[in-house]
Amino acid sequence: MNESTLLIESLRLMVIGMGIVYAFLLLLVGVLRLMSSLILRLAPEEALPLATTPTQSPSSAPDDLIAVIAAAVARYRRQH
Repeated sequence: MNESTLLIESLRLMVIGMGIVYAFLLLLVGVLRLMSSLILRLAPEEALPLATTPTQSPSSAPDDLIAVIAAAVARYRRQH
């Protein structure tokens, strides 16, 4: 075999191999999309849990908590 024949054969094998990989990836994407659409169609929608306790806004923090945080900050600043 001469060099040109080997080069053509290697290019042919490369194209076949890349084609197989590309076809497999397309098949994989198709199967994943199919599974996703089936799951979305068959699975029931989950209801979000209702909040039973109202959340406190940062401005309505208890006075004790503010005093403790202020004391901790003052102590840290004194030591450092």
